[in-house]
Amino acid sequence: MSQRKAVTKATATRYRSSSRAAKSKVLDELCELTGWHRDHARKALREALGPRRVPAPRKARAPVYGEDVMVALRKVWAVTDVPAGKRMAPFLPEIVGRLRACGELDLDDAQAAMLCGMSAATIDRRLACERKRLQLKGRSGTKPGSLLKSQIPIRTWAQWNEKAPGFVEIDLVGHEGGDPRGEFAQTLTVTDVFTGWTETKAVRNKAQKWVFEALVELRGAFPFPIRGLDSDSGTEFINAHLLAYCEQEELTFTRSRSGNKNDGAYVEQKNWSVVRRAVGYHRYDTGAELELLNGIYALLRLQTNFFSPQQKLVEKHRHGAKVTKRYDIAKTPYQRVLADKRVPKQIKVGLRGRYEQLNPAQIRRDITALQDKLLTLVRAKHPPTRLPVKTPTATRASTREATKTRTRAS
Repeated sequence: MSQRKAVTKATATRYRSSSRAAKSKVLDELCELTGWHRDHARKALREALGPRRVPAPRKARAPVYGEDVMVALRKVWAVTDVPAGKRMAPFLPEIVGRLRACGELDLDDAQAAMLCGMSAATIDRRLACERKRLQLKGRSGTKPGSLLKSQIPIRTWAQWNEKAPGFVEIDLVGHEGGDPRGEFAQTLTVTDVFTGWTETKAVRNKAQKWVFEALVELRGAFPFPIRGLDSDSGTEFINAHLLAYCEQEELTFTRSRSGNKNDGAYVEQKNWSVVRRAVGYHRYDTGAELELLNGIYALLRLQTNFFSPQQKLVEKHRHGAKVTKRYDIAKTPYQRVLADKRVPKQIKVGLRGRYEQLNPAQIRRDITALQDKLLTLVRAKHPPTRLPVKTPTATRASTREATKTRTRAS
C-alpha cells in the first residue's frame, strides 16, 4: 500500500501538467502498475497532491447505563466474587432479585430491568478498570484436563457416571506457606463432578484420622447422596481404613494415576477458585487459624454453591492446531441441583427454603471480616523485621579515633 501511494504521488505531478491525451496514457500506466480501476486511479491522482483531509471527530454516544445502574453492577459483581461477564450475565436476574428482596439494592423496576439485560461483553467492558485492580501476581499451576480417562479402580459398586450427581473428586490443599517443615493445616476439598457442588474443611494435618473424619462430615453436608469417590494416590486417601468404609457404605472408590493431576481436574480447579482465592498461600499452623479457616469455609460453601455461577464444557473439537470449545449457560450448583430430575423433590424443597433465608451481600461481608482476622493472626506470627541503622562513614571514623585516644591514655 505504501508503494502504491509513493508511485501515485510521483505520477500526480506529471498527470496534472499533461495534456488530455497524455493524461489518458498516464492513467493507463498507473492502472497497469497498481491494478486499480480507472475511476479509482483518477481519484487517487487528484488527491495525491491536494491537502490531506482530516476526518471529522466522531461524536461520542450518550451512555446507555447511568451511574446508578453501574453502582449496582459493581456491587453485584463484588457480592458474586468478581466473576467474568459470561458467567455473570445469565445469573443477573436471579441475583438482582435476591439482593432487592434483602434490601441490598436500591433500584426501581426500570433500573433493575436495564441491569438484568446487560450483555456479557458490556459487563466485561464496564468493569475492566475494576478487574485490573484485583489482578494477582501469582497464578495457580493447575490446568484443566480430561477426567478419569485412565483411572485405576480399587473397588466398584456402581459404574462411575460423571453425568449424574453424587460422584465426587477429593483432594487436599496444603497451607505450608512455602515452608514444608513441621505440622501445618490442610484443606480437604470435595467437588461433585456433575453439579459443581463443593464442600471444604480444614484439618490439622494429613493424618488419616483427621482426613477421614472430615470426609465423613462433608459427605453428610451434600444435599444429595454420595455414590462415588475419586482421589489421588496419596496415603491419606489410599489406605485400608477408607477402603473398608467404602466397602461398608457401598461407595465406588477410584484413584487417579500417580503424578497426573489432570485426572482430578474438577477438584484441582476448585483448589484454586475456592480455596486459594479465599485464604491465599500463607502458613496456617495454629489452633486459632484452623478455627478461622473452618469459619470461612462455613460461609464460603453458601457463596460458592448458591451464588457463584459456573460454566461446564459441552463439547470440544480440534481442527489441526485450532481447538474449538463450547460451554453451556452459566448456572450455580444450586440451580443445577434443582434442574436435575434425579434429585428427590424433598431435597429441592429444603434447598429452596434455605436459599430464601440467605443474604448474599451479608455473606460476602462476613467472609471478608473473617479473612481480615486470619490475616491479622498471620502477621502477628511474623512481625516485620527492622533493618540495622547504618552509621555514617564520618561518624564511624571519629568513633575509631576516640577509641584509640582512650587506649593510649590508659
